[in-house]
Amino acid sequence: MKPEMDAQDRKLLNLLQAEFPLDPEPFARLGEKTGETARAVIQRIERLKREHVIRQISAIFDTRALGYKSSLVAMKVPPARADQAAEVINSHPGVSHNYKRNHEFNLWFTVAVPPDSRLGLEGTVEKLHELAQADSTRLLPTLRLYKIGVKLDMTGEQDVAAASDEATYSDLTRPKKSEIFPRQVAIIRALQKDVALVERPFDAAATEIGITVPELLEEARGFQQRGQMRRFSAVLHHRHAGFIANAMGVWKVEGENADEIGQVMASFNAVSHCYRRPVYPDWPYSIFSMVHGRSVEDCEKVLSAISEKTGITEYRALYSTREYKKTRVEYFTPDSEKWEKRVMAGAVMTGSR
Repeated sequence: MKPEMDAQDRKLLNLLQAEFPLDPEPFARLGEKTGETARAVIQRIERLKREHVIRQISAIFDTRALGYKSSLVAMKVPPARADQAAEVINSHPGVSHNYKRNHEFNLWFTVAVPPDSRLGLEGTVEKLHELAQADSTRLLPTLRLYKIGVKLDMTGEQDVAAASDEATYSDLTRPKKSEIFPRQVAIIRALQKDVALVERPFDAAATEIGITVPELLEEARGFQQRGQMRRFSAVLHHRHAGFIANAMGVWKVEGENADEIGQVMASFNAVSHCYRRPVYPDWPYSIFSMVHGRSVEDCEKVLSAISEKTGITEYRALYSTREYKKTRVEYFTPDSEKWEKRVMAGAVMTGSR
């Protein structure tokens, strides 16, 4: 059943996607913007979670800035074995997204490995290829990041094919790896958890770490200023939020102006992620633009507008036909090491955590 949302719900969801206040009483700060009490804001969020509109509210960290390595991976498996292969892939704790898409490369997932991984990124993908019994696997790491950040317009007031010059998180602002100190590891572990729906949600985490709430929030702002944390915000269940279609637009872009074209594509509001990635003999598409829409028609409208504005006509729209996994990577936990030990010992892992 589609959730019933009023104007206040939609306003709150737009605020939560943009930024959750790093304040001792964040729900009170949100209430000041929506004209409600902190308790009323919490009750709205509780309901929107029950209705599977809000997935999680927590820190969104930059994988590379924390020393992790990650990549998008395209895998080709026999259609009859796709579900079984996806189960094997999902067993890796660094796999955050895994979708079936309408292409010969039918499984698409992202995987991240920690700095101390014994297999490394390439070795991990090779092991997943082996365990999933894939026909072909293509590693598609980010060569250039033009944009990352999902912000769904819940009000419906924006033109789905509109572009803007609003600053976005990209290689222009993205940091390189920076040192993480032991105390900061504990803070990262706390901030990546779903926020407790109480009026002072940061109190318990600060107490557990052994610091004050102001110290915790100062560290969080420091992560954000250094680019290690992209933002602290909500992630929605797209379909329950009304965005039932998502298209991975893949574009054949060649020549020296590829970065300029990528930046134009990233300027479209409906594009949440935009990257340049490697090409292969069986994969000629170098720029990826993820589009979310309330319908397939919305997605097609955006892709057509991008094509018209950039002049790139050779592209494909890969739609997800099944979501196998969508979560946030949990950093600095022992799970990846445990997975590596088990697969290196010859155990085949199945099932999501």
